Amino acid sequence: MTHIDKEKQKLIARIKRIRGQVDTIERSLTTGDDCADVLMLLANVRGGVNSLMAEVLEDHIRLHLLSPEKSVDKPYELAEDLIDLVRAYLK
Repeated sequence: MTHIDKEKQKLIARIKRIRGQVDTIERSLTTGDDCADVLMLLANVRGGVNSLMAEVLEDHIRLHLLSPEKSVDKPYELAEDLIDLVRAYLK
C-alpha cells in the first residue's frame, strides 16, 4: 500500500467516525435527549469535520499548490489559490 493509500484510508476512517457521530445525534434528537447532550454531540461533529477539513486542506496545499512549476512560474497564482482556500475554509 502506498503512502497516499494509507492517507486516504485514514481520511475515510475519519469520515466513518463523523458519520457515526451524526447518527448518534439523530438518535438523540429522536429519543428526546437533553439539549446540552445534543449540543455536545454537535460540537464533537464540528470538531471532527474541522479536523478533516484542515487535513485535506494541508494535503492539497502540499501536493497541488506547492508543485515546483507553480511556485516558480506563477507565484501570484499560488498566492491567490491559497487565499481562496483559506477563505473557503473559514466560512
